[in-house]
Amino acid sequence: MSTPRTRRKDARPDEIRAAALALFAERGFAATRLDDVARRAGIAKGTIYLYFPTKEDLFRALVRQDLLPNLAALEQAAAAHSGPAPARLRDLLATMAARMDAPTAAIPRLILAESGNFPALARFYAEEVVARGLALLTRVIAAGVAAGEFRPIDPAAVAPLAVAPLVMALLWRGSIGRHVPATPGPETLLATHLDLLLRALAP
Repeated sequence: MSTPRTRRKDARPDEIRAAALALFAERGFAATRLDDVARRAGIAKGTIYLYFPTKEDLFRALVRQDLLPNLAALEQAAAAHSGPAPARLRDLLATMAARMDAPTAAIPRLILAESGNFPALARFYAEEVVARGLALLTRVIAAGVAAGEFRPIDPAAVAPLAVAPLVMALLWRGSIGRHVPATPGPETLLATHLDLLLRALAP
């Protein structure tokens, strides 16, 4: 039987990642130190280095353990969707938009804001997350084109355009959007984007 001490030790990586995510969202990546994360997680300074030798290692763990499972769930849902292509694309983008309220939404905001100062992390994020997400969108759009449900068009060119308004909304809500009270809400923006996109793709 595991002891409370063992259970506590097993839970530490999760606690550290949660503390790091909160601090990265509050302060940014550059301004957050591993010592700050250890303090927020309630552990000794030296303990954090047993799990994450560098801050970059901690960020990569955040992406792989907290963000990529969401992407895997999107891939599985899209593959299992038996409806027409417009419905598959609508559901996929709606699920992506819904995740903008999750704590992990801080990760793409963080990488977009600080990629210039941390190019290695930007490349990692581009390879692990962006490329995979665009590939998923491309597959859904390509299936619609092949079925005649979307007009003949380059799916790889449409994929970034399909997700760009969501990325813009994510950045907008976390920055200047807080000072522009007349901005339509996320539900209205998503509905409008889907209406325009699906009309543009219609045969």
